[in-house]
Amino acid sequence: MTTRTALAFALLVACRGESATQPDARPPGDGQATDALRPDAPPFVDKSGPCVGTFGSDLPNGFGRLDGTIVAVLAPGNTTCARPNDTHMIIEVRSGGEVYRMVVAVVSAVGNPDMALAERDAALSGPAWSDGFHLDAPLDYVQTLDLHRLDFTATPMSDLVAIINDQLELGARVSVYATVEDIPDSAHLIHRNQTNQDGAIVIDPDTAPHYLLLRFDNQLF
Repeated sequence: MTTRTALAFALLVACRGESATQPDARPPGDGQATDALRPDAPPFVDKSGPCVGTFGSDLPNGFGRLDGTIVAVLAPGNTTCARPNDTHMIIEVRSGGEVYRMVVAVVSAVGNPDMALAERDAALSGPAWSDGFHLDAPLDYVQTLDLHRLDFTATPMSDLVAIINDQLELGARVSVYATVEDIPDSAHLIHRNQTNQDGAIVIDPDTAPHYLLLRFDNQLF
């Protein structure tokens, strides 16, 4: 197995977790978490109240962009809603009359456990916003948005959750670039992934698109 193949496999395993699992153990001194908090992190406001108990089943396999409206936002470890996760945020999005789970990694199982965040205002990649799942919407952090590793800021999970949660308004339109893998009610890999298949959350996608973008500690680009 080549180094590149091994890295891709490690990232895939790290983000597949649909069950509530903890990050993989790291050797002593390898990518320890930073204790510094983000001074710009807002207070966390619970937006899980409208969460649903059943989900749609029509998401096709592959990378695409889900356009819909935000129903609820679940912080990691939420215990009041269906199918929570310890290391991922869940954004419940209504699209095509059904609600789907967008599973967002907020702690890294590779290297430093603090995921790194960048934000960028840019045109919506792919077709114009339209309710539904679009397979013709490529996104690449480098080619589409001219972003590189050093444009991202490592952010402790509690601050990262608060920063993302603060920008997700219930009932607002949203676009999520993500990958569906044999679970037709959910999509994941909402972070740097591979050429033209990078995940992202876009708020105000039909008026003034604002991207929220994530990478793992060991991703170089």
